Amino acid sequence: MTTQMFEGKGHAAVYQKYRFAPGIVLKQTILSYLQEKKAIPAELAVDVGCGSGQGTHFLGEHFKKVVGTDISEAQIQEAKDTPGMPNISYLVCPAEELPFQDASVDVLTSFTAAHWFDIGKFMREADRVVKPGGCVAISTYTVDMSLRYGDCSEKLTKVFRECWDQILKYSHDRLKYVLDNYQEIFDALPFSDKKRVTDIYDQIPMTVEGVVGYMESSSSYQTFKKNDPKAATSLLQETEKRMLETMGVSSRETPVEFWVRHVCVLGCKGL
Repeated sequence: MTTQMFEGKGHAAVYQKYRFAPGIVLKQTILSYLQEKKAIPAELAVDVGCGSGQGTHFLGEHFKKVVGTDISEAQIQEAKDTPGMPNISYLVCPAEELPFQDASVDVLTSFTAAHWFDIGKFMREADRVVKPGGCVAISTYTVDMSLRYGDCSEKLTKVFRECWDQILKYSHDRLKYVLDNYQEIFDALPFSDKKRVTDIYDQIPMTVEGVVGYMESSSSYQTFKKNDPKAATSLLQETEKRMLETMGVSSRETPVEFWVRHVCVLGCKGL
């Protein structure tokens, strides 16, 4: 069954506020693949493990009907409460038990969520619901992020990574799927026509506050906070202070470039 790490209302609210949507290059990679496979235009796209809907909004621009699903009621409520397009709807369900008929889904996606699923059961379910000729796009961003700001990018990245490394000590063992660039997830996809792209780099517009908020939204940080609330809070406060000092600015609203690497597993079901 799906590992549930984003259940609480407080965590869902932080997640909705600070988690970023798929970057431009990742979106282009997915759309190019779907065009190549003639999977768009299409009737129905399903975004599994949608969280508060960051990736689901992107799909709404390209599909007639989009359904975002997540096991967390709090996350789905955040998604519903966020202004969106009329062709997008949301529902609560496990990734391994999708309430769609056999061969009814044109495109199935999952953004930075599949490593939390029961991979075998999810893949069988994906195979069941995706139409012949339909496609899947399963992506994640990796942990090797960097920051750019003026001539202090290297120092700024060092400050960020020192904090991030502390947080990652509290990672769930399912991070192994991300650390191996979704190789196991690629291997488990039961389509013969598939590929894995591991070098998708995107620049996400952020602020200092946004970068710190992103770290706060991670499951690893939430585990750290449960174990040692004082140390966890202090780490983020100190990191924000160090970032501002490194940049020579005082406002946490100061823009920075947040660079992420995406991995994407793409597949097309045989006719």
